[in-house]
Amino acid sequence: MNYQEAVDRTWRHSDGALRDERTRLKELVRYATLAPSGHNTQCWRFRIGSCSVEVLPDLSRRTPVVDPDDHHLYVSLGCAAENLVQAARAFGYRGHAGFTPADDGAIRIALEHATEERSPLFQAIPHRQCTRTDYDGRPLSAEELQLLEAAGTGDGVALVLLTARDAMETVLEYVVQGNTLQVGNPAFVRELERWIRFSDSEAIRTGDGLPARATGNPPVPRWLGRRLFRASFRAKPENDRYARQIRSSAGIGVFVSCMDDKAHWMEAGRCYERFALQATALGIRNAFVNQPVEESGLRPEFAKALGLSEGRPDLVVRFGRGKEMPRSLRRPLAAVMIEPNH
Repeated sequence: MNYQEAVDRTWRHSDGALRDERTRLKELVRYATLAPSGHNTQCWRFRIGSCSVEVLPDLSRRTPVVDPDDHHLYVSLGCAAENLVQAARAFGYRGHAGFTPADDGAIRIALEHATEERSPLFQAIPHRQCTRTDYDGRPLSAEELQLLEAAGTGDGVALVLLTARDAMETVLEYVVQGNTLQVGNPAFVRELERWIRFSDSEAIRTGDGLPARATGNPPVPRWLGRRLFRASFRAKPENDRYARQIRSSAGIGVFVSCMDDKAHWMEAGRCYERFALQATALGIRNAFVNQPVEESGLRPEFAKALGLSEGRPDLVVRFGRGKEMPRSLRRPLAAVMIEPNH
């Protein structure tokens, strides 16, 4: 199997009727796995119950340097849960998601039968991606911004949209500060390198991580990729790239939770995923620029610079129109499912 064949098998809608209920629920899980996760670690597990699906953390796939409190991990669970809820409607269910503190914190999605509805957000699931490239700089319309804001707002989570150039430059200042700290941290660099898939064969074999193709780099053997990465991964070129990419964007979105706990981190993930799916439906790209919220020492200053008097800035996302980039892959369902006897 070549890389494009693996992509085509991963990023697709269902092909045919699924009459057996367990088969339908497993297909909902497949849609859930198309959600984003930090470094594409796919830090989730799924357990199918009687007309319910649980989304649980897989703590073996933590990234403790960039995400020491597991904030991004639980955001990722929220993203997966939102995909599942959106897909459920297309398969004749209505999903009700709720946080449960058991199993290190999980999301239980209760499903009840309902009329099938293939919404634009559901249709967007196999087309969504975090697009790490320059955009075209064109502004969005007021109507598009309103749709994005509505999609990205949730229970205790607000979306702050910044489109003025001075506000975007302020965000860029904190992205550069955070990125400089991260690139200068050997533990951060080692952790990032661990999740880069330098060759196509490595990406296909693992089904996870950050493929070189997704950032515009050619696939190379791992031994060569590691040498090139260690020689070229420096603060200045990375900062210059972020500056160029942010300045090419139409705007920046900051997701802010009213409370700093796992339930709200998951809700922030659900809000981000709705935002990303709505953006995809409108032909708008997005990518994370999370350095200001990942570096805990910068986060309070960043919040103050944005004029936030309370709440935790959870996620920072740039958005705009641009070309599609090569896609990442996903692990098979067998790798993420918890069977009933386990």
